[in-house]
Amino acid sequence: MFFSLFLQAMGMAFVSLRMLKQTLINATKAGAEQLTHFFHREYAVHNKEGVNNLVTEADHAAEKAIFEVIKKDFPDHYILSEESGELVQDSNYKWIIDPIDGTVNFANGIPICCVSIAVEKDGQMVLGAVYNPFMNEFFFAERGQGAYLNDKRIYVSEQNELIKACMVTGFPYTYLDMPNGPLQVFERFIRKGVPVRRLGSAAIDLCWVAAGRFDGFYEHKLNAWDSAAGFLLVEEAGGKVTDFEGKHYSPYQPHLVATNGKIHDELVEVINDRKKL
Repeated sequence: MFFSLFLQAMGMAFVSLRMLKQTLINATKAGAEQLTHFFHREYAVHNKEGVNNLVTEADHAAEKAIFEVIKKDFPDHYILSEESGELVQDSNYKWIIDPIDGTVNFANGIPICCVSIAVEKDGQMVLGAVYNPFMNEFFFAERGQGAYLNDKRIYVSEQNELIKACMVTGFPYTYLDMPNGPLQVFERFIRKGVPVRRLGSAAIDLCWVAAGRFDGFYEHKLNAWDSAAGFLLVEEAGGKVTDFEGKHYSPYQPHLVATNGKIHDELVEVINDRKKL
């Protein structure tokens, strides 16, 4: 009798994970449908705190579509979303949502933007999905099961020299006047001829590190919804993600370094101006 109940419980856990994954995929695609619907059309654009920190009618429509999918399947789950903030529930599960990561790109007709959704269980990120419908790129990761682009396994790059790396970064809407700030670190690379790109979407930056297109990414000021899905993708693709001191990364703190692992320690040293390129 006990063994039978144990098997039933195991089956319920498996179904729950399968449901979580399917709901995550469905919610991500529902949000992306709104991106494609509004792209190159007229819609309302407003400014949040800070210059050029935009929110559009499409952000709200995508968020609404995502919420509808999640609440239908898991009405008791905690939700943290960029536009609506926290919808607190007494749950072991938290959905972390960016309806449009790269809103400025989206608002200017630049197709480097995406829906980013992660699922956290008991404080650990377990699932992540990032979808750019304009490039038809759906990134997905499950903890312990690898990272994928359109169902094909992806891995970080093999570059082991920072001076030869292809890097990506982002800049905050409000300038950070601080030692080793965004411009100071950026200058160290460009003075040495290291290519550093700026795409305007942290979620895509992280996915492209996971896919081996970039060797490393760093940013000074991110929110949980910017990085929650992407950092899991990097880790599951074989990369490394830390804070600026090389310590354990939490999406609830602002600083992030993500690399293929081979250039990680050197990048951390250069960011903190403890080593010259």
